[in-house]
Amino acid sequence: MQEKEINEENDMSPEVSLGTDSRIYEVGYLLVPTLKEEEIPAVYGNLKELISSLGGQSISDEMPMMINLAYTMQKVIQNVHHKYDTAYFGWVKFSMEGEKVLELKKKMDLDTKVIRFLILKTVKENTIASKRFIKGVTTRRKAPSLVKGEESKEEVIVNKEEIDKEIDAMVAN
Repeated sequence: MQEKEINEENDMSPEVSLGTDSRIYEVGYLLVPTLKEEEIPAVYGNLKELISSLGGQSISDEMPMMINLAYTMQKVIQNVHHKYDTAYFGWVKFSMEGEKVLELKKKMDLDTKVIRFLILKTVKENTIASKRFIKGVTTRRKAPSLVKGEESKEEVIVNKEEIDKEIDAMVAN
């Protein structure tokens, strides 16, 4: 009984907040680079339409854009191996029932315009990490050595505010 109570308290998964059996997923995909620029919105729209036809609701997405691949990828289309060094990369975040995701996977596997794709479970919130600047942070750095090739063992405390004051004083003179 106690174990069940702990699980209920800690279960903050997306399934609970959405009700029924819907979960949040994200699909990242690579499209063949042989597509013309004019065809990209149509392929992108077809993918979003496929998701909605399976009962999914789009949360956020990004239009595919051309990228260089880290390594050459292969796709067999009509018994011919095609190799790609570039591709159009896009993604869609959506909510859908778990059983329907398997149907989405099967249909994307059959699409000759998709080189590769990955479907992940995720959360509804925006998870993109942003850079933050913290004002007045004190950092520690090692003092530079006077002898070339030898490191100093003493640490010097550097305060950014003090450095700014000293620079302003030098500029004013």
